[in-house]
Amino acid sequence: MLKRTLTASIITVLALGAATACSGNSGSSVSSGSGGSGGTPTVKLMVGGIDKQIYLPYQLAQNLGFYKKYGVKVELSTEQNGGVGAEEAMASGQVDMAGAWYNHTIEFQAKGKSVEDIVQLSGAPGEREMCTSKSGVKTAADFKGKTLGVTDLGSGTDTLTQFMAAKKGVKAGQYHRLAVGAGSTAVAALQNGKADCVMTTQPTVAAMEKKGVGTSAIDLATTDGTKSALGGAFPGASVLARTDWVNSHKEAVQKVVDALVATMHWINTHSAADIADKLPASFVQNQLVTKADYVKALTEDKGQFLPDGIMPAGGPKTALATEQLVGSVTSSVDLGKTFTNEFARNANKKEGFTTTTAPAGANG
Repeated sequence: MLKRTLTASIITVLALGAATACSGNSGSSVSSGSGGSGGTPTVKLMVGGIDKQIYLPYQLAQNLGFYKKYGVKVELSTEQNGGVGAEEAMASGQVDMAGAWYNHTIEFQAKGKSVEDIVQLSGAPGEREMCTSKSGVKTAADFKGKTLGVTDLGSGTDTLTQFMAAKKGVKAGQYHRLAVGAGSTAVAALQNGKADCVMTTQPTVAAMEKKGVGTSAIDLATTDGTKSALGGAFPGASVLARTDWVNSHKEAVQKVVDALVATMHWINTHSAADIADKLPASFVQNQLVTKADYVKALTEDKGQFLPDGIMPAGGPKTALATEQLVGSVTSSVDLGKTFTNEFARNANKKEGFTTTTAPAGANG
């Protein structure tokens, strides 16, 4: 999960409750478990930067009324810069679910913790390697001697940066990684010459392009671009939960997945402008971008989102390869225990949606 810096306007909106965020500082709050009906379950879900385009489905589902439609109350919150990460908050029981990257399930298993991905929202990280014109960076082979901005050391962007360098034969000691955050601080890192490149997501990408401080050198924002850069689909945004919690709250889990699969289908059948209209105003228009910028950026990168919530074939293997190559995971991993397509399949069947994503098997 990426460490996200929220703009002042986003923080204000969240404080007022317009984004339906909550603090999520207590343990599980589900009011009905895996058994039959026990009222409307309440689930706490923390997102790793709720205003970022890569994580827009969680809030969109709320604004479309889909959580309510499918019989679950979802209390959304967002991790704060420098605070506990969404995946860590989930693992420790502060919240029930995390809106974060799939690869954390692999990291948790390597540490002896059982966490699984219950619905996959994207087949790409949604990131772009934004570089200054004088950097000369066209591919990861050009990273040698460069200062590369990542959201935070140890974050998903940090792992991907190291992975891309290693694939091109550039050793860790041949470049420098710098934590630059996201939003205005990431823009400033390029603008002030502190970094040659920064890996970041929309709408920060659009802001960099508009200011003329950086252009996209490597596309990890679409599924096709990711396959080209990484050798396969890389499962990005997902919903993670502890396996023991999932097993004891299957009814609530299914309702959350029903709502998010319906949201993914809605995204797939609507334009970027339609999507932007359903999001909080401060998400799509702030000191970084105009609404037109946001829509343009989403139009370009909308291909990252999967239409059916199914974990794509090869995705888990690509994620594992990144973790192994950068040394984050050295023990054996049972990929079949890191994700499940069961709930997404049920959700698609319930609404009569046709699944188009080739599903990953037990070995990823």
